[in-house]
Amino acid sequence: MADPNVLSRRKWLGTVSASTLAATLGVAAQPGLPAAEPAATADRDRGARVYNIRDYGAKGDGTTLDTGALQAAVDACARDGGGTVLVPAGTFVIGTTELRSNVTLHVAAGGTLLGSGHGADYHAVGAIPLHGDSTLADGNWALLFAVDARNITLEGPGTIDGQGHLFHRAAAGVPPPSGLEGAHRPYHVLLYRCEQVVVRDLELVRGAFHSIRIIQSRRVRLDGLYVHNRVNSNNDGFHFISAHYVTVSNCIVICGDDACALFGSCQFVTVTNSIFSTRWSVFRFGGGQVKNVAVSNCVIYETYGCPIKIGAGHMQLENLSFANLVLQDVTGPIGIYFSGKAYGGEAAFTPFVRNISFSNIRATVVDQPRLAYGDMPSIGHAFPGEQHSCITLDGVNGHRVEDIRFSDVHVTYAGGGSAELAAKRVIPETVPRYAGEYFGVWSTAPFGPPAYGLYARNVKGLTLANVRFDVATPDLRPAMVFDHVQDAAINGFSAQGNPAAESLLRFSATEDVLITAARVRGSAAAFLQIEGPASTGITIDGGDLSKAAQPIRVRDGASEAAVRVRG
Repeated sequence: MADPNVLSRRKWLGTVSASTLAATLGVAAQPGLPAAEPAATADRDRGARVYNIRDYGAKGDGTTLDTGALQAAVDACARDGGGTVLVPAGTFVIGTTELRSNVTLHVAAGGTLLGSGHGADYHAVGAIPLHGDSTLADGNWALLFAVDARNITLEGPGTIDGQGHLFHRAAAGVPPPSGLEGAHRPYHVLLYRCEQVVVRDLELVRGAFHSIRIIQSRRVRLDGLYVHNRVNSNNDGFHFISAHYVTVSNCIVICGDDACALFGSCQFVTVTNSIFSTRWSVFRFGGGQVKNVAVSNCVIYETYGCPIKIGAGHMQLENLSFANLVLQDVTGPIGIYFSGKAYGGEAAFTPFVRNISFSNIRATVVDQPRLAYGDMPSIGHAFPGEQHSCITLDGVNGHRVEDIRFSDVHVTYAGGGSAELAAKRVIPETVPRYAGEYFGVWSTAPFGPPAYGLYARNVKGLTLANVRFDVATPDLRPAMVFDHVQDAAINGFSAQGNPAAESLLRFSATEDVLITAARVRGSAAAFLQIEGPASTGITIDGGDLSKAAQPIRVRDGASEAAVRVRG
């Protein structure tokens, strides 16, 4: 007997209208049956609509100015609650254009946004201040910009071409073709106080200024970008100012200035799986309160002015990690200069630089920068401090660099350092602001540091584990020079000696150092030379020092009791 409370399939079908059944099953109603009723609301595809800029009058012929059409499409999309503004195939000439919240700007394959070569097509963005904070004094002109916007996406696979060569003076006193220069040059992208930003899968080329400049913004993701920016001065790749929660991944950045600058109080930043080349630095830090930054799995090549450059004045910088990096043909390669000095007024905090690690680094260091690239005919002159450079940790003006760690690091230097360089003992601590940035601490003649591998001054808490330094040609400088270094541990260190050099290591005013499992490769006159009476508490434990004529040498009032040799 059938259960009377169970509705049979046939009875159920009889109770349901054909239109409802068709809608439920996802099929069209059959002829003769009433049509399914669509949702009677204008919000059905709200936030998912596509706004083709050609529908707003854009020509895409490479000549007509399409700024108005692009802006109209962006504005319509924003008014409707968001969606996608489509730049189809074609070359669309534009000037300054504002991006808005909840808008995705999609540049299709074969599509190019071409920056106008006429200065009149651009304007300053008044909402972005140029006073009060010196880190914002680089200009507020842009090709694409947004202020106080949320949920912005800028994506490819198309191209944004800034035609930056039209904003460059051919000679002093001759205005550039566009009529705009200096701080009036437009960035590719300029974002101020924005949140939830994605820029991905685009080619950004020939910028007039920085390619992407992001100020006081949060939750920023840059992914899969190709940046080629070498047609003007100050051609940065990415330039962040006080940005938080930033991820950069899978990018290729070839530029003329800082490739990934982090100024102001940048925090919670990761950079990974990317490739960089630049005339100046790649990772450039300066000013503000910087912490929690991780860089990993990156390749850096033909980069001069120091790939990792921390020019710390009155700033707080801590918790930085650099891991799994390959550096080919660079100068530097790592420089920390901490003066504690404020420029333009004192900041309301105590400055420090501490807790920075460098692990699994492979590098080749050239003796001076090459002065031309194939795509950038002139890169200026070589600064004195770029010659015969090395890793530098330098605290000056009474400030110390603290808690620095190197592990699994192998650097091959060009070598060629002279006896005159090796003889440098007193290096001025007070240098002009920009001289300090460009290795001014080494710039007293003869130019270059007194060590070929690592120079450390005023450092507390230094660890080296499995660090190896080689030289391509003989060098008369020590591999490492420590000056006023306290609390150091060196394990598994090896370096190339030179019997004509005074020593492989040189310490002055250095205390509480443990050296274990060290190895001298090649002949050396001495493993360690201690200078002056202020060094104490140095222990050498084990290792192979057999190729050094003597393990310890003392001079200038140093005591042999400062060093204990065990094993």
